[in-house]
Amino acid sequence: MIGGPSQAQLLNLPKDPGPRTSTGDVGQPFSTLTSSELSFFNDGKTRFQNTATVAKGLGPTFNATSCATCHSQPAVGGTSPATNPQIAQAPSSNTVPNFLQEDGPVLEARFPFYVNSDGTLSNVPDGSVHDLFTITGMTGAGSCSLSQPNFTQMQNLNNIIFRIPTPVFGMGLLEAISDETIINNMNANAATKASLGIIGVPNRSGNDGSITRFGWKAQNKSALIFAGEAYNAEMGITNEMFQNERGNSSLLNAANDPPTTCVLHGIPEDATNFTESGTAIPSDVVEFSHFMRFLAPPAQDINGIPGNPSAASIANGRTVFSTLGCDMCHTPSLTTTTNSSISSSAYDTGVNATTAFLSNQTVNLFSDLLLHHMGGLADGITQGLAAGDMFRTAPLWGAGQRLFFLHDGRAAFEGYDGLNEAIVDHDLPPPDGSGYPTSEAHAVISTYSAWHDGTAAQQQDIQDLLNFLRSL
Repeated sequence: MIGGPSQAQLLNLPKDPGPRTSTGDVGQPFSTLTSSELSFFNDGKTRFQNTATVAKGLGPTFNATSCATCHSQPAVGGTSPATNPQIAQAPSSNTVPNFLQEDGPVLEARFPFYVNSDGTLSNVPDGSVHDLFTITGMTGAGSCSLSQPNFTQMQNLNNIIFRIPTPVFGMGLLEAISDETIINNMNANAATKASLGIIGVPNRSGNDGSITRFGWKAQNKSALIFAGEAYNAEMGITNEMFQNERGNSSLLNAANDPPTTCVLHGIPEDATNFTESGTAIPSDVVEFSHFMRFLAPPAQDINGIPGNPSAASIANGRTVFSTLGCDMCHTPSLTTTTNSSISSSAYDTGVNATTAFLSNQTVNLFSDLLLHHMGGLADGITQGLAAGDMFRTAPLWGAGQRLFFLHDGRAAFEGYDGLNEAIVDHDLPPPDGSGYPTSEAHAVISTYSAWHDGTAAQQQDIQDLLNFLRSL
């Protein structure tokens, strides 16, 4: 991932100042948790960091051996670290796929379409996670023999896409934003959005029709479902949310169960511990959800940004953010207020009802939690109402310390210009023949690019904008 100077560096144009070094209180629980809630948070964090073994249910296929493998930058609960830990976790009997790089992001692979038995690509959508590794040859795996997916074949068929981990900070606040609030915000500033070509629609649960909001395509409804899916899809551990073992088959209409020699435990492997007490009773996924729900979001901080931009630069960058129209999708704040006379969250009852941390809060997420058509960022994967070119507006809190940007990590800070690349890539042209529309960000990014290469004053505004983003 390391390269030479970017064109912006050479021309002294505005550029990403680089990740903020100050961590502040990132990775910490809300300060007003009750003692009981804090106990569950700490237990959940410990389980989140634990390393799974085959004896504890890892596999038969997996991408990582712990939740913290993927969620560790800049603290536990974040996103991909600078050095990819998946390579070190690869079993010696497995081959490390060529797309994993030491200085690249943590990746999961998905195949947009199933493959026919003759090796040709079908037109039947797949879209599921195909894990990088198998437990074959690992301690405790016995006679399990399971091949890794044929990633070379999928690359040759242009049938593979990648995703990097989304941070889990502040998930309790995002859960507590009402569907009504999201819809009201969607309908706000209608004339401005229309003039910019911005539409935005929610993804919805296929079960109860409510708005879903977690994941790159807002495909998951809650912290609990998010945790259960990841435990099964990323680590191969069955649980009370997702009870079936997964194989890795990419063939159309093939049974996707692993061989019986690789099914080593009863299901679910992670379940309620009925004979225990206290924090030991809930399953891992329930405790993961407590950790994520009680994990405070990153706060804005102007300290530690390389180059030490001034407070005035950060403030002007915030103004530029709005002037360009970035805030038409990256809504600066939403509230969890539903009724000011009561606590809207059940976690804010009892002892901490007067010091609520989820109810009636201003959530500085910089996202509308809606889906948008994103042109050339299309990955061809449909999830719920999210078509192959649609992604949820990523919350920007924590962006100041991120190393990799966009759903597949293609924009990376390599010492030069990661944030700028991430912004410009919002307006890549749709793939030839895809039928996808132009990105909804087209008008905003056109103005951004013009200013980036424009007058000295415009270039300073863009530099201030990049400095502002690194303060988040």
